[in-house]
Amino acid sequence: MKKKNATGYRVPLFDRIFKPRMLVLANGHSVAQPRSRMPLIIGTVIALVYLSIKLTGFDLGIIARRGHQFFVILSQIFSPDVFNISAKTFEQFGMDPAAVSFLSIFDGRWWEALWYTMQHSFAPTVFEPLLDTVRMSVLGSFIGATIALPIAVACSTNINRNRASVTILRLLLNIIRTLPTLVIAKIFALIFGLGTYAGTMAILVFTIGVIAKMMYESIETIDMGAFEAMESFGANKFQAFWSACMKQILPTYLSYCLYALEMNIRAASILGYVGAGGLGILIDERIGWRDYNGLGTVLIMLFILVVTIEHLSQYLRKKLS
Repeated sequence: MKKKNATGYRVPLFDRIFKPRMLVLANGHSVAQPRSRMPLIIGTVIALVYLSIKLTGFDLGIIARRGHQFFVILSQIFSPDVFNISAKTFEQFGMDPAAVSFLSIFDGRWWEALWYTMQHSFAPTVFEPLLDTVRMSVLGSFIGATIALPIAVACSTNINRNRASVTILRLLLNIIRTLPTLVIAKIFALIFGLGTYAGTMAILVFTIGVIAKMMYESIETIDMGAFEAMESFGANKFQAFWSACMKQILPTYLSYCLYALEMNIRAASILGYVGAGGLGILIDERIGWRDYNGLGTVLIMLFILVVTIEHLSQYLRKKLS
Protein backbone atom coordinates (compact mmCIF):
# COMPACT_ATOMS: atom_id res chain seq x y z
CA MET A 1 0.00 0.00 0.00
CA LYS A 2 1.38 3.42 -0.96
CA LYS A 3 0.36 6.91 0.17
CA LYS A 4 0.98 10.16 -1.68
CA ASN A 5 2.96 12.93 0.00
CA ALA A 6 2.63 16.66 -0.63
CA THR A 7 4.57 16.45 -3.92
CA GLY A 8 2.38 13.67 -5.28
CA TYR A 9 5.06 10.97 -4.79
CA ARG A 10 3.67 7.64 -3.57
CA VAL A 11 5.52 6.74 -0.36
CA PRO A 12 5.96 2.98 0.09
CA LEU A 13 4.53 1.39 3.24
CA PHE A 14 8.04 0.39 4.39
CA ASP A 15 9.24 4.01 4.29
CA ARG A 16 6.19 5.17 6.24
CA ILE A 17 6.85 2.62 9.00
CA PHE A 18 10.64 3.02 9.05
CA LYS A 19 11.18 6.73 8.59
CA PRO A 20 14.11 7.73 6.35
CA ARG A 21 17.24 9.12 8.00
CA MET A 22 17.70 12.85 7.40
CA LEU A 23 21.20 13.85 6.33
CA VAL A 24 22.46 17.43 6.30
CA LEU A 25 24.86 18.19 3.45
CA ALA A 26 27.78 20.62 3.59
CA ASN A 27 25.79 23.25 1.70
CA GLY A 28 23.08 23.16 4.33
CA HIS A 29 20.52 21.19 2.30
CA SER A 30 18.83 18.15 3.84
CA VAL A 31 18.20 14.84 2.04
CA ALA A 32 16.25 11.79 3.16
CA GLN A 33 18.15 8.49 3.07
CA PRO A 34 15.73 5.53 2.97
CA ARG A 35 16.28 2.76 5.48
CA SER A 36 17.89 -0.41 4.14
CA ARG A 37 15.46 -3.19 3.34
CA MET A 38 18.14 -5.87 3.68
CA PRO A 39 17.44 -6.66 7.40
CA LEU A 40 13.76 -7.17 6.58
CA ILE A 41 14.59 -9.43 3.62
CA ILE A 42 17.08 -11.51 5.65
CA GLY A 43 14.63 -11.82 8.55
CA THR A 44 11.84 -12.92 6.21
CA VAL A 45 14.05 -15.55 4.56
CA ILE A 46 15.19 -16.91 7.94
CA ALA A 47 11.60 -17.09 9.17
CA LEU A 48 10.47 -18.92 6.02
CA VAL A 49 13.36 -21.39 6.22
CA TYR A 50 12.63 -22.08 9.90
CA LEU A 51 8.92 -22.55 9.19
CA SER A 52 9.71 -24.90 6.29
CA ILE A 53 12.02 -27.00 8.50
CA LYS A 54 9.32 -27.31 11.16
CA LEU A 55 6.56 -28.19 8.69
CA THR A 56 8.61 -30.79 6.76
CA GLY A 57 10.33 -32.35 9.77
CA PHE A 58 13.74 -31.86 8.19
CA ASP A 59 16.51 -33.25 10.43
CA LEU A 60 20.22 -32.83 9.72
CA GLY A 61 20.94 -35.50 12.32
CA ILE A 62 19.36 -38.18 10.12
CA ILE A 63 21.58 -37.11 7.22
CA ALA A 64 24.64 -37.24 9.49
CA ARG A 65 23.75 -40.73 10.78
CA ARG A 66 22.55 -42.36 7.56
CA GLY A 67 23.97 -40.21 4.77
CA HIS A 68 26.77 -42.71 4.12
CA GLN A 69 24.17 -45.25 2.95
CA PHE A 70 23.62 -43.07 -0.10
CA PHE A 71 27.20 -43.67 -1.21
CA VAL A 72 26.90 -47.40 -0.46
CA ILE A 73 23.89 -47.69 -2.75
CA LEU A 74 25.52 -45.41 -5.33
CA SER A 75 28.64 -47.61 -5.41
CA GLN A 76 26.46 -50.66 -6.12
CA ILE A 77 24.56 -48.83 -8.87
CA PHE A 78 27.85 -47.86 -10.51
CA SER A 79 28.95 -51.52 -10.36
CA PRO A 80 26.32 -53.05 -12.68
CA ASP A 81 26.38 -56.81 -13.03
CA VAL A 82 26.83 -56.43 -16.79
CA PHE A 83 30.50 -55.51 -16.16
CA ASN A 84 31.18 -57.64 -13.06
CA ILE A 85 33.41 -60.35 -14.51
CA SER A 86 34.00 -62.97 -11.83
CA ALA A 87 37.29 -64.74 -11.18
CA LYS A 88 35.63 -68.01 -12.17
CA THR A 89 34.74 -66.55 -15.58
CA PHE A 90 38.34 -65.44 -16.16
CA GLU A 91 39.55 -68.94 -15.28
CA GLN A 92 36.96 -70.43 -17.62
CA PHE A 93 38.59 -68.54 -20.51
CA GLY A 94 42.12 -69.43 -19.49
CA MET A 95 43.10 -66.20 -17.72
CA ASP A 96 44.70 -65.77 -14.31
CA PRO A 97 42.37 -63.51 -12.25
CA ALA A 98 45.33 -62.17 -10.22
CA ALA A 99 47.09 -61.06 -13.40
CA VAL A 100 44.13 -59.21 -14.91
CA SER A 101 44.81 -55.47 -15.30
CA PHE A 102 43.85 -52.56 -17.53
CA LEU A 103 46.13 -53.89 -20.25
CA SER A 104 44.04 -57.07 -20.35
CA ILE A 105 41.55 -55.29 -22.62
CA PHE A 106 44.02 -55.94 -25.45
CA ASP A 107 43.61 -59.68 -24.84
CA GLY A 108 40.84 -61.28 -26.86
CA ARG A 109 40.03 -63.63 -23.98
CA TRP A 110 39.10 -60.63 -21.80
CA TRP A 111 36.47 -59.59 -24.35
CA GLU A 112 35.19 -63.16 -24.53
CA ALA A 113 34.82 -63.15 -20.74
CA LEU A 114 33.03 -59.80 -20.88
CA TRP A 115 30.63 -61.01 -23.58
CA TYR A 116 29.91 -64.16 -21.57
CA THR A 117 29.22 -62.04 -18.47
CA MET A 118 26.88 -59.74 -20.40
CA GLN A 119 24.94 -62.71 -21.77
CA HIS A 120 24.43 -64.12 -18.27
CA SER A 121 23.78 -60.78 -16.57
CA PHE A 122 20.54 -58.87 -16.13
CA ALA A 123 21.12 -57.00 -19.42
CA PRO A 124 19.22 -59.39 -21.76
CA THR A 125 16.13 -58.96 -19.58
CA VAL A 126 16.26 -55.19 -20.14
CA PHE A 127 16.13 -55.23 -23.95
CA GLU A 128 12.41 -55.94 -24.35
CA PRO A 129 11.21 -53.28 -21.84
CA LEU A 130 13.73 -50.89 -23.38
CA LEU A 131 12.23 -51.47 -26.82
CA ASP A 132 8.75 -50.99 -25.32
CA THR A 133 9.91 -47.62 -24.00
CA VAL A 134 11.13 -46.60 -27.45
CA ARG A 135 7.95 -47.84 -29.14
CA MET A 136 5.71 -45.94 -26.73
CA SER A 137 7.76 -42.76 -27.09
CA VAL A 138 7.95 -42.79 -30.89
CA LEU A 139 4.32 -43.74 -31.50
CA GLY A 140 2.91 -41.43 -28.83
CA SER A 141 5.09 -38.54 -30.00
CA PHE A 142 4.18 -39.03 -33.67
CA ILE A 143 0.41 -39.24 -33.15
CA GLY A 144 0.40 -36.51 -30.51
CA ALA A 145 2.44 -34.12 -32.67
CA THR A 146 0.14 -34.77 -35.64
CA ILE A 147 -2.97 -33.96 -33.59
CA ALA A 148 -1.30 -30.98 -31.88
CA LEU A 149 -0.80 -28.97 -35.09
CA PRO A 150 -4.48 -28.38 -35.99
CA ILE A 151 -5.23 -27.71 -32.33
CA ALA A 152 -2.44 -25.11 -32.25
CA VAL A 153 -3.88 -23.45 -35.35
CA ALA A 154 -7.32 -23.34 -33.73
CA CYS A 155 -5.77 -21.76 -30.59
CA SER A 156 -4.03 -18.98 -32.53
CA THR A 157 -5.81 -15.65 -32.27
CA ASN A 158 -4.47 -14.46 -35.63
CA ILE A 159 -6.05 -17.46 -37.40
CA ASN A 160 -9.14 -18.19 -35.30
CA ARG A 161 -11.12 -15.01 -34.61
CA ASN A 162 -13.65 -16.78 -32.38
CA ARG A 163 -12.54 -15.76 -28.86
CA ALA A 164 -14.82 -18.27 -27.13
CA SER A 165 -13.38 -21.32 -28.93
CA VAL A 166 -9.81 -20.05 -28.43
CA THR A 167 -10.41 -19.62 -24.69
CA ILE A 168 -11.95 -23.10 -24.32
CA LEU A 169 -9.17 -24.83 -26.27
CA ARG A 170 -6.44 -23.03 -24.35
CA LEU A 171 -8.13 -23.94 -21.07
CA LEU A 172 -8.14 -27.62 -22.08
CA LEU A 173 -4.46 -27.43 -22.99
CA ASN A 174 -3.70 -25.86 -19.61
CA ILE A 175 -5.51 -28.71 -17.86
CA ILE A 176 -3.57 -31.32 -19.86
CA ARG A 177 -0.23 -29.68 -19.05
CA THR A 178 -1.16 -29.40 -15.38
CA LEU A 179 -1.61 -33.16 -14.99
CA PRO A 180 1.69 -35.04 -14.50
CA THR A 181 2.41 -37.77 -17.03
CA LEU A 182 2.27 -40.43 -14.31
CA VAL A 183 -1.25 -39.35 -13.35
CA ILE A 184 -2.38 -39.47 -16.99
CA ALA A 185 -0.79 -42.92 -17.38
CA LYS A 186 -2.53 -44.14 -14.23
CA ILE A 187 -5.90 -42.97 -15.54
CA PHE A 188 -5.37 -44.71 -18.89
CA ALA A 189 -4.13 -47.85 -17.13
CA LEU A 190 -7.44 -48.00 -15.26
CA ILE A 191 -9.38 -47.44 -18.49
CA PHE A 192 -7.46 -49.60 -20.99
CA GLY A 193 -5.68 -52.01 -18.66
CA LEU A 194 -2.01 -52.43 -17.78
CA GLY A 195 0.59 -52.41 -20.53
CA THR A 196 2.20 -50.27 -23.19
CA TYR A 197 -1.11 -49.10 -24.69
CA ALA A 198 -1.85 -47.02 -21.60
CA GLY A 199 1.69 -45.63 -21.69
CA THR A 200 1.37 -44.71 -25.37
CA MET A 201 -1.90 -42.89 -24.74
CA ALA A 202 -0.38 -40.97 -21.81
CA ILE A 203 2.57 -39.84 -23.93
CA LEU A 204 0.18 -38.92 -26.76
CA VAL A 205 -1.89 -36.64 -24.51
CA PHE A 206 1.22 -35.10 -22.93
CA THR A 207 2.69 -34.40 -26.39
CA ILE A 208 -0.49 -32.69 -27.53
CA GLY A 209 -0.40 -30.37 -24.52
CA VAL A 210 3.25 -29.41 -24.94
CA ILE A 211 3.50 -29.02 -28.72
CA ALA A 212 0.12 -27.30 -29.16
CA LYS A 213 1.07 -24.73 -26.51
CA MET A 214 4.47 -23.93 -28.07
CA MET A 215 3.11 -23.95 -31.61
CA TYR A 216 0.21 -21.54 -31.16
CA GLU A 217 2.63 -19.09 -29.55
CA SER A 218 4.91 -19.44 -32.60
CA ILE A 219 2.02 -19.13 -35.07
CA GLU A 220 0.95 -15.85 -33.49
CA THR A 221 4.35 -14.32 -34.32
CA ILE A 222 4.48 -15.16 -38.05
CA ASP A 223 3.94 -12.72 -40.92
CA MET A 224 0.24 -12.77 -41.84
CA GLY A 225 0.53 -10.74 -45.03
CA ALA A 226 0.48 -13.72 -47.40
CA PHE A 227 -2.33 -15.38 -45.42
CA GLU A 228 -4.55 -12.31 -45.65
CA ALA A 229 -3.77 -11.91 -49.33
CA MET A 230 -4.87 -15.49 -50.09
CA GLU A 231 -8.07 -15.01 -48.10
CA SER A 232 -8.82 -11.89 -50.15
CA PHE A 233 -8.49 -14.00 -53.31
CA GLY A 234 -11.19 -16.38 -52.03
CA ALA A 235 -9.15 -19.14 -50.33
CA ASN A 236 -10.56 -20.63 -47.15
CA LYS A 237 -8.59 -20.56 -43.91
CA PHE A 238 -7.13 -24.05 -44.40
CA GLN A 239 -5.93 -23.32 -47.93
CA ALA A 240 -4.52 -19.94 -46.91
CA PHE A 241 -2.75 -21.37 -43.85
CA TRP A 242 -1.29 -24.36 -45.71
CA SER A 243 0.06 -22.25 -48.56
CA ALA A 244 1.12 -19.09 -46.71
CA CYS A 245 1.96 -20.11 -43.14
CA MET A 246 3.04 -23.75 -43.20
CA LYS A 247 6.40 -22.99 -44.77
CA GLN A 248 7.11 -20.42 -42.05
CA ILE A 249 6.34 -22.71 -39.11
CA LEU A 250 7.49 -26.09 -40.48
CA PRO A 251 11.12 -25.92 -39.20
CA THR A 252 9.90 -24.78 -35.78
CA TYR A 253 7.23 -27.48 -35.72
CA LEU A 254 9.69 -30.27 -36.55
CA SER A 255 12.12 -28.92 -33.95
CA TYR A 256 9.40 -29.03 -31.29
CA CYS A 257 8.50 -32.59 -32.33
CA LEU A 258 12.09 -33.74 -31.82
CA TYR A 259 12.25 -31.96 -28.48
CA ALA A 260 9.04 -33.68 -27.39
CA LEU A 261 10.50 -37.05 -28.40
CA GLU A 262 13.51 -36.40 -26.15
CA MET A 263 11.24 -35.62 -23.20
CA ASN A 264 9.00 -38.60 -23.89
CA ILE A 265 11.91 -41.06 -23.91
CA ARG A 266 12.74 -39.96 -20.37
CA ALA A 267 9.09 -39.87 -19.27
CA ALA A 268 8.31 -43.30 -20.73
CA SER A 269 11.07 -44.91 -18.65
CA ILE A 270 9.11 -44.39 -15.41
CA LEU A 271 5.56 -45.00 -16.62
CA GLY A 272 5.91 -48.64 -15.57
CA TYR A 273 5.56 -47.49 -11.96
CA VAL A 274 1.82 -47.18 -12.59
CA GLY A 275 1.56 -50.25 -14.84
CA ALA A 276 1.95 -48.47 -18.18
CA GLY A 277 4.80 -50.65 -19.48
CA GLY A 278 8.40 -49.82 -20.26
CA LEU A 279 11.48 -49.78 -18.06
CA GLY A 280 9.61 -48.43 -15.05
CA ILE A 281 8.49 -51.95 -14.11
CA LEU A 282 12.08 -53.21 -13.98
CA ILE A 283 13.29 -50.14 -12.10
CA ASP A 284 10.54 -50.60 -9.53
CA GLU A 285 11.37 -54.31 -9.16
CA ARG A 286 15.11 -53.77 -8.78
CA ILE A 287 14.61 -51.10 -6.12
CA GLY A 288 12.04 -53.24 -4.29
CA TRP A 289 14.40 -56.24 -4.24
CA ARG A 290 17.42 -54.09 -3.31
CA ASP A 291 19.17 -55.33 -6.46
CA TYR A 292 21.21 -52.19 -7.06
CA ASN A 293 23.64 -53.95 -9.40
CA GLY A 294 20.73 -54.87 -11.66
CA LEU A 295 19.36 -51.34 -11.28
CA GLY A 296 22.72 -50.01 -12.46
CA THR A 297 22.45 -52.16 -15.58
CA VAL A 298 18.98 -50.76 -16.35
CA LEU A 299 20.12 -47.17 -15.79
CA ILE A 300 23.24 -47.55 -17.94
CA MET A 301 21.22 -48.91 -20.86
CA LEU A 302 18.66 -46.13 -20.42
CA PHE A 303 21.46 -43.56 -20.29
CA ILE A 304 22.94 -44.86 -23.55
CA LEU A 305 19.51 -44.70 -25.21
CA VAL A 306 18.74 -41.17 -23.96
CA VAL A 307 22.16 -39.80 -24.96
CA THR A 308 21.86 -41.36 -28.43
CA ILE A 309 18.37 -39.92 -28.99
CA GLU A 310 19.43 -36.53 -27.62
CA HIS A 311 22.48 -36.23 -29.90
CA LEU A 312 20.47 -37.34 -32.92
CA SER A 313 17.74 -34.83 -32.07
CA GLN A 314 20.24 -31.99 -31.60
CA TYR A 315 21.87 -32.81 -34.94
CA LEU A 316 18.53 -32.78 -36.75
CA ARG A 317 17.42 -29.55 -35.03
CA LYS A 318 20.62 -27.82 -36.14
CA LYS A 319 19.94 -28.91 -39.70
CA LEU A 320 16.39 -27.55 -39.46
CA SER A 321 17.55 -24.20 -38.13
